[in-house]
Amino acid sequence: MQIKVMTFNIHHGKGNDKQINLDRIANVIKNGRADIVALNEVDKRYGKRSHFEDQAGMLAEKLNMYHAFSPSIRLKSANAEERQYGNGLLSRFPIVNKKLHAFDFVRGLVEGRSMLETTIKTNEKHIQVFVTHLSLNPFLHRKQTESIMKTLSNSEHSSLLMGDWNMRPGSRGWRRVTEELQDTWYVAGKGSGHTYSANRPRMRLDYIFASSAFRVLETKVVSTDPSASDHLPVIATLELD
Repeated sequence: MQIKVMTFNIHHGKGNDKQINLDRIANVIKNGRADIVALNEVDKRYGKRSHFEDQAGMLAEKLNMYHAFSPSIRLKSANAEERQYGNGLLSRFPIVNKKLHAFDFVRGLVEGRSMLETTIKTNEKHIQVFVTHLSLNPFLHRKQTESIMKTLSNSEHSSLLMGDWNMRPGSRGWRRVTEELQDTWYVAGKGSGHTYSANRPRMRLDYIFASSAFRVLETKVVSTDPSASDHLPVIATLELD
């Protein structure tokens, strides 16, 4: 079975022209023909900056996909709904389970971080997909990475780990993850793999990691519309035995 997976930091829909436009994000995903999409920096009724929209839900509706969301930041609101910001997932296959892993190592002093864990049922198998966006702080980054790898060690199915890692290839965090998972760019990418910033890519921050059950056929950076976000998405074609 072949699937295409994408990771995309959507910057709450804000493009390089400073405009909020989820249609551009949806078009990039649609043109990439991705089956599973990890999303970072997703707003859910967060505020005026994104028109109080449920962005994961709206993208799922535009693309006719299933979706899941987990908040990294939760703020009280004047109405009944919390203002939330975090990670999302879109899938052409049913999402049969989801779980939030909050990284509460330091409370209140830095931006909240979390990981979304989902189980997806394809036609033949279950796949566990994890979506995260890690801290810029080196100490917290190490703590978050260790927590993630501990969680993945208990995974019952073939696993994908995707998101904006705020790290460089070859770094301590990268070495820790690749002890157990394949960096799909390292296996089948060509060139630098830089994803940030979108209009002048000079850093590789966005990653797709896959367990050994997957054969990585191709990995590429998608640059069809650099105006859509401040990051470029990465897409990998995978084969699962």
